[in-house]
Amino acid sequence: MPRKREFDIEKALDAAMGVFWEKGFHATSISDLTERMGIERPSIYSTFGDKRGLFETALRKYNSAHAARIRSQLQSKPSVKEGFRRFFEGIAAQDNMNNPNWGCFCINSMVELSPHDEKFEILTREHQMYLSALFQETIERGMRTGELNADLDARELAHTLVVSLIGLTVMMKSRPDRSFTDHTINGILANLR
Repeated sequence: MPRKREFDIEKALDAAMGVFWEKGFHATSISDLTERMGIERPSIYSTFGDKRGLFETALRKYNSAHAARIRSQLQSKPSVKEGFRRFFEGIAAQDNMNNPNWGCFCINSMVELSPHDEKFEILTREHQMYLSALFQETIERGMRTGELNADLDARELAHTLVVSLIGLTVMMKSRPDRSFTDHTINGILANLR
């Protein structure tokens, strides 16, 4: 008869995500995880399979929450341009981030693991494509309301905005001058004619 879990899986998963986010997959040890999660090795293995399975579960959870947060941000503004402006300004506002040196968990995973691990290449690409679809949907809403030019290529622009999101997020790790990020955001948003 299997033993009943004696820990909160969501809290443990959040703790594991914090360790992975801070150190990266390769630099995180099982000891780091058990210490932060407050559980023993057998619990990690029986619940998540192994370190890689735990990381995958944490990344999937992050991607889901990240996408929901972006969707909410973009839909909460009646103006598509204002929604995108607030979104990109939020990336540049370091005081709004838990730890700006950590960057985006998905982007960190894309850089560290995707070149060497097909599963994480697919997971991070799926998240990029989901965000692209979300951005395209938002752009098309702006085109329907007349806020954006009807001749825009919504799909192409959405892809450009995803690449801009990734680039700006990575750039924020170097703590650029605020005027540099302001100019960058203005350049990104100039695409929303």
